[in-house]
Amino acid sequence: MDLRGYYQNIRALEAKIEEAFPIVVSVATVDGGREGVLTEVARGLAAKMIVEGVARLATTEESQALREQQAEAKRAAELAAASKVRLAVLTRADLEQLKA
Repeated sequence: MDLRGYYQNIRALEAKIEEAFPIVVSVATVDGGREGVLTEVARGLAAKMIVEGVARLATTEESQALREQQAEAKRAAELAAASKVRLAVLTRADLEQLKA
């Protein structure tokens, strides 16, 4: 294996990737890799995965769909957390009794 060429390919591809955290789509591999799994990774790791042939860059539509799905999941998690907040209304007499 030509290690110099391998790392040159990674660095060249990394320079071409514009986003700091691009989304990659896995491809089927002989060792059991599943096809179509979208993942947000660092630029260097994305370049390495693409050069090794285990992933490809996601299209704009795929990236947008994943980011929307992540935003929806975040909103749902925030809503669930907000529903767990307990609020109690105390009268002035109750407050004074707690202070004592």
